[in-house]
Amino acid sequence: MPIQTFTWAPAVSGLSGTATLKVRKAKFGDGYAQRAADGLNNRSSSYNLTFIGDAAKIGAIMDFLDARAGAEAFYWTPLLRPQALFTCETYSEPTKDGDVYTMTATFDQTFDATTTS
Repeated sequence: MPIQTFTWAPAVSGLSGTATLKVRKAKFGDGYAQRAADGLNNRSSSYNLTFIGDAAKIGAIMDFLDARAGAEAFYWTPLLRPQALFTCETYSEPTKDGDVYTMTATFDQTFDATTTS
């Protein structure tokens, strides 16, 4: 089965992310430290996203995430970054205000389409 693409846009006001750079360090007694990037993919990102919409939109997002069960990767394009593989192991149950629903989700970058990072 081909890797699916997550196409829904998050609310910009609720978008936040963190980049983590994996580094190997060797510290020496005189305060000197030597550093090197750890691995080919030493930079990974995690995004906290908010989605706002009607019942159909939020339901479709939840169906997409549930179908991947937190283990199957999907493509998503973050702001100012190229499309990459992500997984979603955590999302909130939606809240309702009139006819508008809101939910949050955490997207974690992965480098393997078959497993989580």
